[in-house]
Amino acid sequence: MLQSKAPTLLSRLLPPTPPLTPLPLSLQFHSPPSPPHPLLMNYLWIPLLIALSKELTLSAGANSTASPLVNPRQVDAVTRCPAADPNLNFRPVIGILSHPGDGASGRLSNASKASYIAASYVKFVESAGARVIPLIYNEPTEVLHQVIHLLFTFYVSGLLMVKLNLVNGVIFTGGWAKSGLYFEVVESIFKNVLRKNDAGDRFPLLAICLGFELVTMIVSKDKNILEKFSGKDQASTLQFTDSMNINGTVFQRFPPVLINKLSTDCLVMLNHRYGISLEKFQKTKSLWRFFEILTTSADHDDKFFPRLEVYVSTMRAHKYPVTAVQWHPEKNAFEWGLSRIPHSEDAVQVTQHFANFIVREARMSMNRPPAREVLDNLIYNYSPTFCGKAGRGFDEVYIFSS
Repeated sequence: MLQSKAPTLLSRLLPPTPPLTPLPLSLQFHSPPSPPHPLLMNYLWIPLLIALSKELTLSAGANSTASPLVNPRQVDAVTRCPAADPNLNFRPVIGILSHPGDGASGRLSNASKASYIAASYVKFVESAGARVIPLIYNEPTEVLHQVIHLLFTFYVSGLLMVKLNLVNGVIFTGGWAKSGLYFEVVESIFKNVLRKNDAGDRFPLLAICLGFELVTMIVSKDKNILEKFSGKDQASTLQFTDSMNINGTVFQRFPPVLINKLSTDCLVMLNHRYGISLEKFQKTKSLWRFFEILTTSADHDDKFFPRLEVYVSTMRAHKYPVTAVQWHPEKNAFEWGLSRIPHSEDAVQVTQHFANFIVREARMSMNRPPAREVLDNLIYNYSPTFCGKAGRGFDEVYIFSS
């Protein structure tokens, strides 16, 4: 069979090889080993060419994904954190006013001067990045300071006033006390909150449930303004008013989906017997001049309240960072004693966004109290008491005995 004379690709790439010349017979077996034949040398460069080709390919791929070299000074500039905003306080402290009793109808403490703060309010504040100083409403002191603001004269514990100057905002909690020393202390703190804001220091106040009722009484100057409603131990919705401007309110940073669900799903916890109707609010000039209604809710329909009544459930002051709610934003994430508290993911998000709001407001406070005095008065100096078995809706409380 004839072989093809056509040159192969390899033969075209390789250099021509010289013809082989036979060695003399005398040298074939007696001469020392000869160097590699020139023909063999012609093929040795092929593996080198293949290896070099692979190396170039890998190098090109690596260079295509590698970051460009950065000067060490540039790296330092990139990783350096920006300076904190000097106008914000990133170590805010919230004062929470204690309430008469032990939170468990005397089951935990029978001291006549005991007061308490439900731990859920403390956790609520801490979850948003702030610390808590308890404002013990009947704090013992040897000297009572007389404070005069405008034409209003009231007496408040000197030590309580010192603590008020250590915080960047205040929370009035739920409860039942609407008269006596407790009402006087709430009124004095409320007046001081307004005074601080009038002086240029942004100082927020959040009034929850009983707190809502008390500031309504204070602003209206009518201790009989509250009406009876059926809002005891139930989850409910919030209905937003048509005229509400969400900017600057507690709901400003709520996701739109969550805002919609607040109106359709039962994401807030109600636990009150008193409130103010939409009709009475609109007829009370002092209230609508001070507050703007953000949401309303309807009371529970039962045999004692056969007709559904609409009442104000969230309101915000026009000129002050004062927010009042007739529902409990702290319970969804931190209380388990009542079966109707909503604990869904959406309900917990309501708690978190609300806590973020009050602490964000507190960060704008100009008050920078001495760190040592803050540490001496923090809630960390007290221990909570578990009352999930003996209490009436609270899991833990802080008890203060004078």
